[in-house]
Amino acid sequence: MTDPATEQDRALIAELAKRTGVCWLRYDGGTHAAWHVWVSDALFVVSGGDEQPLPGIDQQTRIEVVMRSKENGGRLLTWVGSVSVVLPGEESWEPATTALVAGRLNLRDPAAAPDEWARHSVVTRIVPTGEVLERPGALDEDPHLAPPVPTPATTRGPLPRVLHRRGTRRPKLS
Repeated sequence: MTDPATEQDRALIAELAKRTGVCWLRYDGGTHAAWHVWVSDALFVVSGGDEQPLPGIDQQTRIEVVMRSKENGGRLLTWVGSVSVVLPGEESWEPATTALVAGRLNLRDPAAAPDEWARHSVVTRIVPTGEVLERPGALDEDPHLAPPVPTPATTRGPLPRVLHRRGTRRPKLS
């Protein structure tokens, strides 16, 4: 069910995007967790290279954005956004990359990050279209569970042995 966004929905989108650093992006039949920043009227994400993997985001024109509540982590709002790639030299490149650098944790070299992103990554702008799929009080009953993405990652070996573990003693019953 797609409803037009009310003024309250637009304010909630902006507030959630400013307060939370993670959202879920639904496109191409998959859902991808993504860290983001909100700059003026749009959500910005950086992907590819050494950044978060969001395969095919640069070919999208429409994305569903699922935002969660910061208080309990539950799904709160799902809205539709139009997608565009921000290229170096465009007017929105500087404000977007400045905000992304400020919001990105553990950057090796924050001053060089925008140049790295220009060469190896994609900065994407997602602007709300005004369509709201879910809102507080009208959430879909589907839990949207999905199996984890296959990965070659494995554990290196057996779990470490715990030294000086206290044995469990059962009380004597007789």
